[in-house]
Amino acid sequence: LQNAELGKRAPRWIRDNEVTMCMKCKEPFNALTRRRHHCRACGHVVCWKCSDYKAHLEYDGNKLNKVCKDCYHVIIGCTDSEEKKRKGILEIESAEVSGNSVICSFLQYMEKSKPWQKAWCVIPKQEALVLYMYGAPQDVKALATIPLLGYTVDDTPRSADLPHSFKLTQSKSVHSFAADNEELKQKWLKVIHLAVKGETPECQNEGQVN
Repeated sequence: LQNAELGKRAPRWIRDNEVTMCMKCKEPFNALTRRRHHCRACGHVVCWKCSDYKAHLEYDGNKLNKVCKDCYHVIIGCTDSEEKKRKGILEIESAEVSGNSVICSFLQYMEKSKPWQKAWCVIPKQEALVLYMYGAPQDVKALATIPLLGYTVDDTPRSADLPHSFKLTQSKSVHSFAADNEELKQKWLKVIHLAVKGETPECQNEGQVN
């Protein structure tokens, strides 16, 4: 299917026996660790890693369907160069950005209805509009990055939230964070309130927690 038709028409499914390897990452299939999945947008046979995306498909009444990474980016309108840039972004080592950051500390993080988890969060000086999240301060790769520009900040916790929490929302994506105390929460909010408007905050070094 042409890019413009992705998700609008049902694809022709490639049969399982027509391929021995994932049509995206080219890893060979095997019965245990790499089972075959179909992308519901292009019909390609892909492994679980490459099919771990979901998008609303028009031909299926706009229901969420499993799609491959490439189709996901086409359907949500993210270009390949953004994806490459993002890959590069995530490779930055935590120690490198933490040592030269506007603010960094542990925060509790919650996405959708998943449980809260502890993340080492950093806003680097050279990219003061991006929040990096690591599993730990020495990790060599970020788990995720959130470009803060355009997000709305909601700093009033609901009763079900942790006490010093705040939310970042933009259309359908909601990221919840919670600091260990009110002082730390306010330091983060001071920086984030500027970043969401596209302004570069001054260094909040005293906000760094080693």
